Amino acid sequence: MPHLGLLTVLVRDYDEAIRFYTEALGFTLAEDTALPGGARWVVVRPDGAGPTGFLLALAADPVELGRVGAQTGQRVFAFLHTEDFARDHARMSAAGVRFLEQPRVEVYGTVAVFEDLYGNRFDLIQPA
Repeated sequence: MPHLGLLTVLVRDYDEAIRFYTEALGFTLAEDTALPGGARWVVVRPDGAGPTGFLLALAADPVELGRVGAQTGQRVFAFLHTEDFARDHARMSAAGVRFLEQPRVEVYGTVAVFEDLYGNRFDLIQPA
Protein backbone atom coordinates (compact mmCIF):
# COMPACT_ATOMS: atom_id res chain seq x y z
CA MET A 1 0.00 0.00 0.00
CA PRO A 2 1.80 3.14 -1.18
CA HIS A 3 -0.26 5.80 0.66
CA LEU A 4 -3.20 6.64 2.86
CA GLY A 5 -6.09 7.88 0.72
CA LEU A 6 -8.93 9.47 2.67
CA LEU A 7 -10.08 9.86 6.26
CA THR A 8 -13.75 10.50 6.93
CA VAL A 9 -14.83 13.58 8.90
CA LEU A 10 -18.51 13.66 9.84
CA VAL A 11 -20.08 17.07 9.21
CA ARG A 12 -23.45 18.74 9.84
CA ASP A 13 -23.47 20.68 6.57
CA TYR A 14 -21.37 20.20 3.44
CA ASP A 15 -21.03 23.85 2.50
CA GLU A 16 -20.08 25.17 5.95
CA ALA A 17 -17.48 22.39 6.24
CA ILE A 18 -16.07 23.17 2.79
CA ARG A 19 -15.80 26.86 3.72
CA PHE A 20 -13.96 26.08 6.96
CA TYR A 21 -11.52 23.58 5.49
CA THR A 22 -10.77 25.67 2.38
CA GLU A 23 -10.92 29.22 3.75
CA ALA A 24 -9.79 28.85 7.37
CA LEU A 25 -7.38 25.94 6.96
CA GLY A 26 -6.31 26.67 3.38
CA PHE A 27 -7.11 23.21 2.02
CA THR A 28 -8.01 22.59 -1.61
CA LEU A 29 -11.46 21.36 -2.60
CA ALA A 30 -10.42 18.31 -4.63
CA GLU A 31 -13.86 16.94 -5.43
CA ASP A 32 -17.52 17.80 -4.88
CA THR A 33 -19.74 15.32 -6.71
CA ALA A 34 -23.50 14.95 -6.30
CA LEU A 35 -24.66 11.45 -5.37
CA PRO A 36 -28.16 9.94 -5.39
CA GLY A 37 -30.46 10.97 -2.57
CA GLY A 38 -28.87 14.39 -2.02
CA ALA A 39 -25.56 13.08 -0.72
CA ARG A 40 -22.26 14.41 -2.04
CA TRP A 41 -18.73 13.05 -2.36
CA VAL A 42 -16.69 15.94 -0.96
CA VAL A 43 -12.91 15.67 -0.65
CA VAL A 44 -10.58 18.34 0.72
CA ARG A 45 -6.80 18.12 0.85
CA PRO A 46 -3.99 20.16 2.35
CA ASP A 47 -1.76 21.55 -0.40
CA GLY A 48 1.10 19.16 -1.03
CA ALA A 49 -0.68 16.20 0.60
CA GLY A 50 -0.73 14.21 -2.61
CA PRO A 51 -3.65 11.78 -2.61
CA THR A 52 -4.26 12.02 1.15
CA GLY A 53 -7.28 14.04 2.22
CA PHE A 54 -10.51 14.20 4.16
CA LEU A 55 -13.86 12.95 2.94
CA LEU A 56 -16.45 15.34 4.38
CA ALA A 57 -19.40 13.06 5.06
CA LEU A 58 -22.81 14.42 6.03
CA ALA A 59 -24.02 12.81 9.25
CA ALA A 60 -26.94 10.64 8.20
CA ASP A 61 -28.67 9.64 11.44
CA PRO A 62 -28.84 10.53 15.15
CA VAL A 63 -25.88 8.28 16.02
CA GLU A 64 -23.65 9.96 13.44
CA LEU A 65 -24.92 13.42 14.43
CA GLY A 66 -23.85 12.64 17.99
CA ARG A 67 -20.34 11.91 16.78
CA VAL A 68 -19.87 15.11 14.77
CA GLY A 69 -16.98 16.92 16.43
CA ALA A 70 -16.15 14.04 18.74
CA GLN A 71 -14.91 11.31 16.45
CA THR A 72 -11.87 10.69 18.67
CA GLY A 73 -13.21 11.94 21.99
CA GLN A 74 -10.95 14.69 23.31
CA ARG A 75 -7.87 13.35 21.53
CA VAL A 76 -6.15 14.93 18.55
CA PHE A 77 -7.69 13.53 15.38
CA ALA A 78 -5.07 14.50 12.81
CA PHE A 79 -1.60 16.01 12.69
CA LEU A 80 -1.10 18.71 10.05
CA HIS A 81 2.57 19.26 9.27
CA THR A 82 3.88 22.62 8.14
CA GLU A 83 7.24 23.96 7.03
CA ASP A 84 6.47 27.40 8.53
CA PHE A 85 4.59 27.17 11.82
CA ALA A 86 4.54 30.93 12.53
CA ARG A 87 3.11 31.76 9.08
CA ASP A 88 0.38 29.12 9.19
CA HIS A 89 -0.52 29.74 12.83
CA ALA A 90 -0.91 33.47 12.13
CA ARG A 91 -2.95 32.90 8.94
CA MET A 92 -5.24 30.36 10.61
CA SER A 93 -5.72 32.53 13.71
CA ALA A 94 -6.63 35.50 11.52
CA ALA A 95 -9.16 33.28 9.71
CA GLY A 96 -10.87 32.49 13.01
CA VAL A 97 -9.43 29.06 13.74
CA ARG A 98 -9.72 28.38 17.48
CA PHE A 99 -6.41 27.31 18.97
CA LEU A 100 -6.75 25.64 22.37
CA GLU A 101 -3.26 26.55 23.52
CA GLN A 102 -0.35 28.81 22.83
CA PRO A 103 2.31 27.40 20.49
CA ARG A 104 4.86 25.30 22.35
CA VAL A 105 8.21 23.79 21.50
CA GLU A 106 8.59 20.07 22.14
CA VAL A 107 11.44 17.71 21.31
CA TYR A 108 9.55 16.66 18.17
CA GLY A 109 8.79 20.21 16.96
CA THR A 110 6.68 23.34 17.40
CA VAL A 111 3.03 22.51 17.94
CA ALA A 112 -0.38 23.88 18.93
CA VAL A 113 -3.75 22.13 19.16
CA PHE A 114 -6.73 23.66 17.35
CA GLU A 115 -10.33 22.66 16.68
CA ASP A 116 -12.26 22.49 13.46
CA LEU A 117 -15.68 24.13 13.28
CA TYR A 118 -17.27 21.13 15.01
CA GLY A 119 -14.72 20.56 17.77
CA ASN A 120 -12.50 17.85 16.26
CA ARG A 121 -8.96 18.43 17.50
CA PHE A 122 -5.92 18.78 15.27
CA ASP A 123 -2.24 19.47 15.84
CA LEU A 124 -0.54 22.09 13.70
CA ILE A 125 3.07 20.99 13.89
CA GLN A 126 6.39 21.96 12.40
CA PRO A 127 8.59 18.90 12.96
CA ALA A 128 12.00 19.49 14.51
